[in-house]
Amino acid sequence: MNSRTALREKVRKRRKKLTPEEQQQASKLLVERLSTHQKVQSSRTIAFYLANDSELDPMPFIKLCWQQGKQVYLPVLHPFCSGHLLFLLFEENSIMVKNHYGIFEPKLEVSKICPLDQLDVLCTPLVAFDNSGARLGMGSGFYDRTLANWQQHKVYPIGLAHDCQQVDKVPVEHWDIPLPEILTPTKSHQFKIENY
Repeated sequence: MNSRTALREKVRKRRKKLTPEEQQQASKLLVERLSTHQKVQSSRTIAFYLANDSELDPMPFIKLCWQQGKQVYLPVLHPFCSGHLLFLLFEENSIMVKNHYGIFEPKLEVSKICPLDQLDVLCTPLVAFDNSGARLGMGSGFYDRTLANWQQHKVYPIGLAHDCQQVDKVPVEHWDIPLPEILTPTKSHQFKIENY
């Protein structure tokens, strides 16, 4: 087992030990953190994810975004371009379908796709992160491909994670895309990213 796989398993086990009460409290704190975040507050279009596998749940904040009139988008597996994501409008009445990972996503409608360069903020899930902004995902590379040239778009990526997902060092590969910021329920970690 390589070090990335081992780290993934270790941190996912740690995350799964969080009680429902701890998860709920973490979501509540995330709402407070995102509510005072300048880039999030000035955004009109913002992408989130639906929590899966004990991830930090952004749904309470998504509901607040709806109340504020922001357009919320969710990732959808690209139907023709394997390994890539599309971002579809997510509303209270959106028809949801399960993708082949068992994760709910909005039913594909071309008219509801938002190109990456029209998103203001993109909040990504992650498995582990370190003090350099290195992010370890689930291993499929969807977000690394999506964010490969994020500096050329206006989109600002923010990783969302539980505090227990921070590690000393994420083993980095050449395709890994570091994030300029990672928010946990208790802290905002900002990182200096080259060319930004």
